[in-house]
Formats: sequence, structure tokens, C-alpha cells
Amino acid sequence: MFLQLLTLASLVLLPLLFFFVFKASSQPNPKTSNNTKLPKSYPIIGSFITLSKNHERRLPWFTDLLRSSPSNTFTLHHSLGKHFVVTANPTVVQHILKTHFPIYEKGNTFRTTLTDLLGDGIFNADGDNWKFQRQVSSHEFNTKSLRKFVEQVVDAELSDRLIPILSSSATSNSILDFQDILQRFAFDNISRIAFGYDPAYLLPSLPEAKFAVAFDDAVQISSDRFSSLPPVWKLKRVLGIGSEKRLRAAVSEVREFANTIVREKKRELNETKALESVDLLSRFLGSGHSDEKFVTDIVISFTLAGRDTTSAALTWFFWLLSQNPHVEDEILKEISGTAELESAAGGYDEVKEMVYTHAALCESMRLYPPVAADSKQAMKDDVLPDGTKVKKGMTVTYHVYAMGRMEEIWGEDWAEYRPDRWLEREENGAHKWKFVGRDSFSYPVFQAGPRICLGKEMAFLQMKRVVSAVLKRFKVVPVEREGRAQPEFVPYITGKMKGGFPVTIVERA
Repeated sequence: MFLQLLTLASLVLLPLLFFFVFKASSQPNPKTSNNTKLPKSYPIIGSFITLSKNHERRLPWFTDLLRSSPSNTFTLHHSLGKHFVVTANPTVVQHILKTHFPIYEKGNTFRTTLTDLLGDGIFNADGDNWKFQRQVSSHEFNTKSLRKFVEQVVDAELSDRLIPILSSSATSNSILDFQDILQRFAFDNISRIAFGYDPAYLLPSLPEAKFAVAFDDAVQISSDRFSSLPPVWKLKRVLGIGSEKRLRAAVSEVREFANTIVREKKRELNETKALESVDLLSRFLGSGHSDEKFVTDIVISFTLAGRDTTSAALTWFFWLLSQNPHVEDEILKEISGTAELESAAGGYDEVKEMVYTHAALCESMRLYPPVAADSKQAMKDDVLPDGTKVKKGMTVTYHVYAMGRMEEIWGEDWAEYRPDRWLEREENGAHKWKFVGRDSFSYPVFQAGPRICLGKEMAFLQMKRVVSAVLKRFKVVPVEREGRAQPEFVPYITGKMKGGFPVTIVERA
């Protein structure tokens, strides 16, 4: 009976959809200048056809639309009567992430889309559930012992795995996919930090670890749901076909792996009454949070955040360095100047002194943010500071990628990779740089307001340690891409470099 109803619905809806596809295909492509007009909306499907046609270039297209709006905000009709707001206006970002934070939640649409992978973890939670997880996590992230543990994990992964692999590649003059290498590095790191488990994903053989491959599949398919009509992917999930069948298998693999580790840790805790490990999972269990689903969900969320964001940021950072050798020279000078501090005082003091490198990383993430856009759902009617009306249930998306390209925020030279826009010279005549941060509503790379990223300092610690260790010994040289002047930024849940980042590694003299 169910399949008969599906067949009947298809016979009714598909001709209608084909009509709109044909009609929309005869329309000219949206312009990509400051005269950009919002796409035409049709009954039932709204602007879905135009959105689909621009799917492959949605980042520059949305950026053009936002630039063309006097308030850097616009409203689109998606499909099935749903409207959503997109903004690159810092005042609006502050409104939804801080001033009116209680009425802008992740919302049912976001939670439903990612619930198979993230469950009720902190990045998929709202209300009291989110507050509780935030409070618990905030306490754990602010301990010195965790920071020290992160340093030890990163340094071990660098000295035992990443640096030897780069050295071997330099000797053999082979080509590496540096994006893949950095993802493997980050995955080993976050697995040890979150679970206390070493997947040994970054080895010379570049193995296919089951957990890592399953996690990759689960993230990509979950991300693809956002660009699909909800009835389509939900129907595929019910029928267990196509991408949803693969997602079910991948999530099952991820959760079974995570649950196994949780059970082992709980058994160890019951037997010894204490856990020697200082990873996040051990900390949560040791603090009395023994619910298996709770700790699994929250640790999977942190694994997603720690694995993909730092590797994405570093991939684009090393590419930008290759295009801006004067920036690399400045970083090398800074690394040389902190060498004595590293041996005398240890890793954390060293990275605190890497002010220019910090600015260069911030500038890289301005142009290529690890998360290109994020959305909130209005829990009641509201009016944004620019006058845009928001109805209950509407989604408001702040477009981080577009914000990094707004002349109103960054000036006429927004397209230039210029770390010194984050710096000024110290007044004491020491010729040292002083970092000058931007407010988090103009630069929401790490979110802003009550949901600001808990792992921000940990991320900078890891990235600076990688930059220092790699650039001390090697030069990363991109392999020329046939037919393309520069790589393409692809926004999944986190930003990727399309086709990877093929490089050769050159040992410094």
C-alpha cells in the first residue's frame, strides 16, 4: 500500500516538477555583478531550480547577492512555502547570536538533518540540553591538564608521523595530497584527545581505517542533505536506498566504534574507580556522566569539530603561503625568533609569541573559513536590525564566507591576503607585532555569543605547532593544476579543496 501511494504521488508531482524545470531552464542565468537580482520564485518549488542551477558556484553567487543588497541581507523562497534569510551584516549577526540568542536556535530542520550522525550532541542541541552540555564541556576545556595533554598529543603526532612522512616525500620527490595528510593528522589528534584512542591513520602506507572512512562518508552524506529537498532524502531514508543506505551503514560503523570505546572506559572506571587517561571521554565519565548515549553524542560532535576544521584551515593556509612568499618569509623569521623560547619554556609559551603567524592564520580563515555558513531557526516572529521581517520557523543564515569578502567590513583591499591588517607595532620601540583582533560578529569564524567555539584556543595551539614544525624544515610547493589557476573551495559541513591539494615537499637547506 505504501509503495502504491508513493507511485501515485510520483505520477502527480513529477510532471509538475518537469514543467518548472523546463520553464526555469529557459530563464537567463542570474547575473554575478553588483546588479544581481534575486532569482525568480515559482509556486510550490520557489527558487529551488535557480538554487540548484547555481549549486556548484553557490558561494560566489550568494556573495554577489549579498553585496547587491543595501543591507547585505536578503530573503529567498526555497520550496514548499519555506522562506529563509541570508545575511553578511555584522549587526544582524550580533542580533541572532547574542542580543536575541534565546529565540534563535539550531532548530528542527538542522537537528533532523544531522541527527543520524550527531544525535543530541552539543552541536545539534538546543535549550536546556545544550546549556547542560556547554557547562560540562566548558569546565573540561578550561583545565590546564587538558591543554598539556593536547600539546603532548600534537607534538607526538608531529615528531613520530607527520615530519617523517614529509621528510620521506622530500627525499623521493614524490607528490603528496597535503589535504589528505592534514586530515589524517587531525583525525589521529582528535581521536586521541576525544576518545583516548589512536587510529594510526597517518602512516606511510596511508591506510584506510574503517572508523575514519565511515566518518568521512557519514559527514559528506549528511552535508549533502542540506542541498536536497527534505522529502527526497527522507523518502530515501525510509526506503533504505541510495545515499541514505550508505549513510545508515556509515553511522552504524561510527556509533558501534564509539560505543565500544565508551563501554571499555566504563568497565575500566568500575574496576579501578579512576581513569588514568585525560582525554575528553575519560573526563566526562570520571565526572559522573555515565549515560552511554550522552557521552557518545558529545564526543562524536567534538570529533567532527576537531577533525575537519583545523585540517581545512591549514590546507588553505599552506596554499596561500605558496602564493604569498613574503608572508612565509615573515613567519620563518618569527619561528626562528621563538626557537630559544621553545627549548626554554615549552610549547604553549612558544605559540603565544607567534603573533604574526596568528594573524596569518586569521587572515587565511577570513578568505577560506572552515565553516562557510551557519544557520539558526527563529522560535518566534522577529524583526532584524536592518528591518528584515522574520517569521516563526524561518531560517536565518549568516554567511561567513561572504562576510570575509565584504568591502564594508574589510575595505577595498578585501581580496588581498594581508596578515598585517590584524597587526600593529608595539609602542615600546621593540619592533614587535601586537595582534589586533576583530569583533566576533564581523569575523564569526569561531561563531560568536554564547555558542562561541570552546576549542578556539586549542585549535590555534595545534595549527601553530604544525606551521612551526613544518616550515622549519620544509617548503610546501603546490603542483600546478591543469586548466585551473587556483583550487576550488567546496563547502560541505566544513570547507574542502576540490580534488585535494597535490604538493611536493622540499627540504630547506
